[in-house]
Amino acid sequence: MVLDIWKKISKKQIDPVYLLFGTEAFLINETKQLLIEHVLDDEEKDFNLSVYDLEETPIEVALEDAETFPFMGEKRLVILQNPVFLTSEKSKGKVEHNLGKLEEYISQPAPYSIVVFSAPYEKLDERKKITKELKRKAAVIEAKKLTEQELVTWVKERASLSGVEIEKDAIELLLSLAGANLFMLTSEIDKLALYAGESRSINKEIVDRLTARSLEQNIFTLVDKVVHRNVEGALRIYYDLLKQNEEPIKILSVITGQIRLIYQVKELSRKGYGQQQIAGTLKIHPFRVKLAAGQAGSFSEEELMRIIKLLADADYKMKTGGMRKEMLIEMILFQINGRK
Repeated sequence: MVLDIWKKISKKQIDPVYLLFGTEAFLINETKQLLIEHVLDDEEKDFNLSVYDLEETPIEVALEDAETFPFMGEKRLVILQNPVFLTSEKSKGKVEHNLGKLEEYISQPAPYSIVVFSAPYEKLDERKKITKELKRKAAVIEAKKLTEQELVTWVKERASLSGVEIEKDAIELLLSLAGANLFMLTSEIDKLALYAGESRSINKEIVDRLTARSLEQNIFTLVDKVVHRNVEGALRIYYDLLKQNEEPIKILSVITGQIRLIYQVKELSRKGYGQQQIAGTLKIHPFRVKLAAGQAGSFSEEELMRIIKLLADADYKMKTGGMRKEMLIEMILFQINGRK
């Protein structure tokens, strides 16, 4: 897992070559930042840090840099962005790469340099010799969306890096409030760790008090109030969103998206799909599927179809000016709450 490599980097156990690939930008960026922090001192960065875009620069030019002795320091860090030759995609540029030179380098990397390949691609072409060699010789991080259990472990470890412990029920609440976006989670964990202070502990109450709610999370909570027939609680959240200057049409769009997700999860579950399969089919995070599945049990298929129609009618009226936008959502919430 990525956290194992992060721990090694933090202990200055640095590999000569890294391959970072995948579409979870946070994991790639965080790994590069960790390497910069633990390989180079501040005064060395101007001399011994190089970043190349391989859609503009031939690989052999970048490797010449890696083979050059560091200046005023012990290590040189060379970051190579967009190594499209590791994929089946066509390069946007017209750069020719000497991949034989790359094969020679990774078989015997310079002992004073760290070379990092940053490949923001979902898949690499495993048929290519250079891809196989690089994956065999380098420290590899696949930056993909974390599973539910990996997210829990990641939050726990990320809190530990900030010098605090976070309780299990606090992690669950944090994920339900902040979602699975790692950039947002990192920001929230750093804030919670600062608040924890000398106690060095984060509990559920602290998370509930301090964690910022996204629009999507507020809508999830609003729908959850509807699930439990608490129209007063749903309206309170709605009025708070209006006070925060959220547009009614945007609120309606997010409500519609959540109800549609609940319907899709319910249908796919009925067909025998597991939560991981549903997440793959809908191309969303498994944690969102878990939350939607918890709400799906409170609605029948007929109820969900009726609610989707109500929302579609409200959307039409909003766009044609048939009624005050704010009042339309109020009516929708009462109608959903009175579902049959």
